[in-house]
Amino acid sequence: MSAPNSRQLVAGMVGGGPGADIGKTHRYAMRLDGHYDLQAGIFGRDPHTSGDIAAHLGVPADRNYGSVEQMAVAEAEREDGVDVVVVATPNDSHFGIARSFLEKGISVVCEKPLTQDSATAAELVRIAEENNAILAVPHCYSAYAMVRQAARMVRNGELGAIRFVDVEHASGWASKPLEDEGHKQATWRTNPDIAGFPSVVGDLGTHAFHLLRYITGLEAQRLSGQLQTFVPGRRVFDNATVELELTGNVPARVWASMAATGHNHGLRIRIFGDKGSLEWQHEDPHHLTVQDLAGTTTILTHGLSTLHDDASRLTRVGLGHPEGFLEAFANFYSDLAEVLRARRDSSPLPERELSFPTGIDGLIGVQFVEAVAASHHDDSAWKVPASAYQKAAV
Repeated sequence: MSAPNSRQLVAGMVGGGPGADIGKTHRYAMRLDGHYDLQAGIFGRDPHTSGDIAAHLGVPADRNYGSVEQMAVAEAEREDGVDVVVVATPNDSHFGIARSFLEKGISVVCEKPLTQDSATAAELVRIAEENNAILAVPHCYSAYAMVRQAARMVRNGELGAIRFVDVEHASGWASKPLEDEGHKQATWRTNPDIAGFPSVVGDLGTHAFHLLRYITGLEAQRLSGQLQTFVPGRRVFDNATVELELTGNVPARVWASMAATGHNHGLRIRIFGDKGSLEWQHEDPHHLTVQDLAGTTTILTHGLSTLHDDASRLTRVGLGHPEGFLEAFANFYSDLAEVLRARRDSSPLPERELSFPTGIDGLIGVQFVEAVAASHHDDSAWKVPASAYQKAAV
């Protein structure tokens, strides 16, 4: 691993090759605050392509590996081996790749959904705990400063008792059959063998559900889900509506879609309490709209001196200078770097209620997908999601 008390951590990556925008996003985010040095990886199934990308990224040739198993063994044995490996591959490969590194005590950042079923997700949580490794899941919308502000306001009771939560991740990116046109992302995201048949729930619904949990601190007690396929001939569900009952019998709704025609990214959350309400939209992440009982609207802006510390500590530049998606991703990696360094150097861990999502959050997300699918199969009957903490302990 990296040298004790050094600022930079050594990172590796599996995936993130040609056409994989998420791989570039992870790399940009790791660089932004200077916490990580990418020194190892496998950047595609084709060795020549992987080698070209590795050379372009400055990864040494001897650390551009031919297999996950080879990389895990070699990096675990190196004195300067990786501190963390990013798994940025399609859904069906997450479990095997993440397990290989966690079993060697190497921490992992694994894209969502964590795995394709809750049994394997719980297995990854267990392996990480047994090998003293961190397992993190990049639900990076939770790392926006104004999302942290919203979470602190709700958890501090500034909206009063929560009455209703409405969250949607309704994108129109796949409103036509892109998979028939050779679109790389659409090809695997609409393949049930890779993405799972409730693809939209795992891909977008887990983000919406995590944002709901993160801001409110509430969990799903039961849910009722409906799945649809809007694009004719598509092999997976591309639209989902889920009614939930949260902790304390608070009602909520989640809408996830990849076929919401005309919508761009489409992530929005609204929370209504008995003293006020708030709304945050991903396409305007710089602002948080708050309303009181009289309907008076206050627009809180990223960088205001009056924001809670949870938001202010994530602000890099001053008031009036918007920060966006890459900065939120970098916030996730900065929070993770604090913990990785503390564990490496045997120094005190940061004590934060609001930090990065862990393997438990990934497990809860997979259980959400399973419960929605089970409800749909049973004519939208109410289902109780499995207890993540109980399964993780198995």
